[in-house]
Amino acid sequence: MEFKYIRFQKEGSIARITINSPKTMNGYHGAMVHEMLEAIDSARQDEATRVLIIGGTAKAFCAGGDISGSQDSASRYHGHPMEHLLEMRENFHQLVLSLQRFDKPVIASINGAAVAGGLTLALACDFRIASDQARLGDTALKFALLPDEGGAWFFPRAMGMDKALRMTLLSEVYDAHKAHELGLVTEVVPHAELDARVNDLARRLADGPPLAIRCAKRMMYKQRMMPLDLALEDAALNVQITNPAQDVREGIRAFREKRKPNFKGR
Repeated sequence: MEFKYIRFQKEGSIARITINSPKTMNGYHGAMVHEMLEAIDSARQDEATRVLIIGGTAKAFCAGGDISGSQDSASRYHGHPMEHLLEMRENFHQLVLSLQRFDKPVIASINGAAVAGGLTLALACDFRIASDQARLGDTALKFALLPDEGGAWFFPRAMGMDKALRMTLLSEVYDAHKAHELGLVTEVVPHAELDARVNDLARRLADGPPLAIRCAKRMMYKQRMMPLDLALEDAALNVQITNPAQDVREGIRAFREKRKPNFKGR
């Protein structure tokens, strides 16, 4: 696949989306978002793909919406009476929902700035591995804008309501270690080791049982919104899928034979 604003690669069982708009600190706009949606859908449909990595070029992961005023950043709904609603609902909101519905593991490789919508994008991933040079926060209100990309939902869940309000209302941006302390990132590593650490995690996830991983991820996201009785019922239904699978027999054989299992996702 050829894209203008992102790079998309598949290597074995791992797919990688790299946001590639360094002049705007990888700020997103509608055309870029639609390219990302197409790449995510390709990774979703490809049974060989077991893990997705999302990262950025140069010094940024994603610095939020592109406010450069360039032609690329112009709204496709300009002049429509519901321009701002449609611009969010049909673009970045679709990206967040697509990642939340993506039942394979997703790793955010945070090489630099991840602010406003960029922080929301990172939080929509399952794991966030940050370079020690990364900076994370919400700067929307600095421009009298809102955390409308999904931040108002993600931020309090990641860091608690009081800390989320402080970050947003005061437009605070944190270094990687402070962001880790606040719960915004999973792990912080030296900048030179970021790619190696992300790739190692991706390989470990890719070597796991694909069917069980996808079901486990889906269960955890769904069950956040369920009372316990419904969550247990959901678990009981999912074991009807995983327990009869060949991977379970392979896992037991590998344990008995003291070897690494070779999971096929069947």
